[in-house]
Amino acid sequence: MRVSRPIGLLIVDDHPVVRDGLSSMFARDPEFEVLGEAADGAEAVRLALTLRPDVILMDLRMPGMDGVSATRELAERGSGARVLVLTTYDTDGHVLPAIEAGATGYLLKDVPRDELLRAVRAAARGEAVLAPSVAALLMNRVRAPVPGPLSPREVEVLQLVASGATNREAAARLFLTEATVKSHLLNIYAKLGVNDRAAAVTEAFNRGLLVPRPPEPS
Repeated sequence: MRVSRPIGLLIVDDHPVVRDGLSSMFARDPEFEVLGEAADGAEAVRLALTLRPDVILMDLRMPGMDGVSATRELAERGSGARVLVLTTYDTDGHVLPAIEAGATGYLLKDVPRDELLRAVRAAARGEAVLAPSVAALLMNRVRAPVPGPLSPREVEVLQLVASGATNREAAARLFLTEATVKSHLLNIYAKLGVNDRAAAVTEAFNRGLLVPRPPEPS
């Protein structure tokens, strides 16, 4: 009967007590082997490339290189280790950058022991592992309504703005009130994810919503 080798772990946290606690917990289970510990992101990258763990338990907020930067660098350098974030933070500003950097999973430090062990096993298999609050956050992001395309009238307003027209001039050209033009502009900003006229024009050109006019013959 073939006996599988233990899951190799690298534990990354700037608090020695946390590292010691995690190491002791996994050391009691023959299914896991703690290959090393790191106190910051730079050390984590160095050890991961040397020790080649299967799973890295990665804290996020650490002095020097943080967990997101370390995760991104490991992905860029072709590390095959699965990064399982283990932190106390579950806000957009922490979760999304970590997932985008290449983390396989995201758990909070209050996770029960048995759940953490199951999560590490799943991460070693390449499965995504998310704390319930993190999964809910990502689901809400996915379900958020996506702004629709610009309406023909909004494109007309933006074309005039791109040509240098003021709100008053655009209103006169389109037979609208100035307040209506302002309302169209606010809708345009929201749909393009920008905050001002110049950014709206730039983004519209980038998306192909506006096409530069050819120069007039001299």
